Amino acid sequence: MVWSRPPCAGGPGARVFVWPMPAPLWNPIAMPRPPRRLALATLAAMLAAILPAAADTSAPGPSAPAVPVQTATAQRQDVPVMLRNIGAVQAFYSVLIRARVDGTLDRVLFTEGQDVKAGQPLAEIDPRPYAAVLDAAEAKKAADEAQLANARADLARYQSLVRNDFASRQQVQTQTALVARFEATVAGDQAAVESARLNLEFCHIVSPIDGRAGLRLVDPGNLIHANDAQGIVTIAQIHPIAVVFTLPQDNLPQIQAAMARGAAPVLAYSADDRTQLARGTLLTIDNQVDQSTGTIRLKAEFKNPENRLWPGQFVNAHLQVDTLHDAVTIPTTAVQRGPNGLYAYVIGADSKAAMRPIKLTLEDGDVAVVAEGVEAGARVVVKGQLRLQDGTRVSVAAKPNS
Repeated sequence: MVWSRPPCAGGPGARVFVWPMPAPLWNPIAMPRPPRRLALATLAAMLAAILPAAADTSAPGPSAPAVPVQTATAQRQDVPVMLRNIGAVQAFYSVLIRARVDGTLDRVLFTEGQDVKAGQPLAEIDPRPYAAVLDAAEAKKAADEAQLANARADLARYQSLVRNDFASRQQVQTQTALVARFEATVAGDQAAVESARLNLEFCHIVSPIDGRAGLRLVDPGNLIHANDAQGIVTIAQIHPIAVVFTLPQDNLPQIQAAMARGAAPVLAYSADDRTQLARGTLLTIDNQVDQSTGTIRLKAEFKNPENRLWPGQFVNAHLQVDTLHDAVTIPTTAVQRGPNGLYAYVIGADSKAAMRPIKLTLEDGDVAVVAEGVEAGARVVVKGQLRLQDGTRVSVAAKPNS
């Protein structure tokens, strides 16, 4: 700011305040815009600089690092064709031992969990009442046999006298009828003796089959009856033992064809389907399909020498219905699924991954049988596929357990 004295303001040296004027603003009317051609040229130069840089980052250069992967070799081998489902182990024979006569249980002659043989004594009911009944039946039979003997002697005498007319024919006929009546009485006595002897034998309970005794269901000293539903003990035959399982009815032709070729193998695996417990054979197919589920029941037999199968146990049953001979196989982890179907990455001699469309004949557990797309001896990627594209360089990493 500058102070100055105007001439009219009273003498020399007088000062006044003068406010500075601002610079004039740009006037779009007064100053024209830059030419349109210059703006377009500047934009084109910028795009020319950006697009090549973007193109260079999208395509991997020769210096891109190799992707680490794990591989496996396609092999030729025989592959069993398996049908699988959950099954239940059953005793081959199971018998609930019940009393056949009433009485007091005197003794139990087995140990819980004991292996027993057919005919081995298991328990004993008080036999004295039934022994007395047998003695009475035998005594009555003896008395009736004495009367029969006397009647036969009289008949012989009457027959001798009638020939000399010392006895009438009516007396002979009457005596003949009396002998027949005593014969029938003796026959009835014999039946009563056999019934009493049978009841006496029922007091001594024996095992009808070879098997293993279960837990005791009644203790000695208890009064038991012939119609008791509880029973005394259960005997289960576990050598051999059976596994019952179901399969869809659509598999029935395969199963029948396998049985026609011979004994179809059945493998029993643990509940987690990792440990093989036993190997057996298919015994039979049920005679009808369950219409409510569309499945059919099958029964397999196992020798079970090591008792690894137990009645009531749940197992995974694997039924082998066929074998694919000399088939090309790869691990199932090598099989990838895309919008165009199945494929696998095959490592070439230049250490680059090639995407190969494949067709599978069978995929079973850890093994996939390849019909087309991979040849025996080819290296396929089993781990690390997410970072791969067709033509990606790879480096084979060692497996954790190697």
